Amino acid sequence: MNLKNSRLLNLIYIAMFSAIITICAQIQIPATVPFTLQTFGVFVAAGLLGFKRGTLSVIIYLLLGLIGVPVFSGFKGGAGVLFGTTGGYIIGFVLIAVIVGLFKDKFGVNLWALTISMTLGLLVCYIFGTVWFYIISNSNMQMSLFTILSLCVFPFIPFDVLKIIAAVVFVNRIEKIAKL
Repeated sequence: MNLKNSRLLNLIYIAMFSAIITICAQIQIPATVPFTLQTFGVFVAAGLLGFKRGTLSVIIYLLLGLIGVPVFSGFKGGAGVLFGTTGGYIIGFVLIAVIVGLFKDKFGVNLWALTISMTLGLLVCYIFGTVWFYIISNSNMQMSLFTILSLCVFPFIPFDVLKIIAAVVFVNRIEKIAKL
């Protein structure tokens, strides 16, 4: 039996990376939207597992949170978190996984391909989450796009750049040791 293509091994990897994303979500610096390592976990999952398994690990993470398992930052869970004002950023993790995973499957763990895919994935997540936040928050109060970006995106860019750098190096090094 080819262990790399084993269904059981694939399920273990998917579950393991869902758990890693959950752990990363709990490592946080409080703010309006907390600084967490969730995106780092998503980058690593998709960067190491590729499109199919990486995306599935993120979807499993979201489904666990949706049914109330406290996997989101601050040990929160439930539909209220996922469909609240910042839920678009969490749902956007699937978009990150798709983009990074597709790049990984096409280009491997080349440093530039990883950097471009993670940056592009994060940008798409920012856009999706910001539009979501805008729609949800403007049903209750009028906020300008700049105000939303000032709350939900601008403060996170330096930290997210560091997470991308760390994830690129981590994925590149791990892939040389263990082909997942």
